[in-house]
Amino acid sequence: QNSMVLSAAIFITLIGLIMYLHFVKIDQESLLVIGSLGIYSTTFIEMSQVKDVVINEAIHMQKVIYYLCILLQDPGDPQGISEVVPLFQSSKPRLDCLIEVYKSCQEILEQRKTAPQSS
Repeated sequence: QNSMVLSAAIFITLIGLIMYLHFVKIDQESLLVIGSLGIYSTTFIEMSQVKDVVINEAIHMQKVIYYLCILLQDPGDPQGISEVVPLFQSSKPRLDCLIEVYKSCQEILEQRKTAPQSS
């Protein structure tokens, strides 16, 4: 009897929290599920494929972690994104380090946007 009441209370609390976050706190949300195969590989991405670089957040083992992602441009839709590629999956650097890398990447992307126009 007590476990059923406790389960119902937890369920109602979770639904209330989700509704509160959805209607009050969250402007945009997305979900990225990354499976780990235990295989470390190197992927090379052409600069022309990179649409943007973003810092994303995830909840892992009851804590919030931040990670850097490359958004790849969709070849069929210039405004669309074909893939989200997370970086530093095994090292998980701190947010302040990610911000520095993010700023450098944004500078490079900005230079790339202005370079074709001047040539």
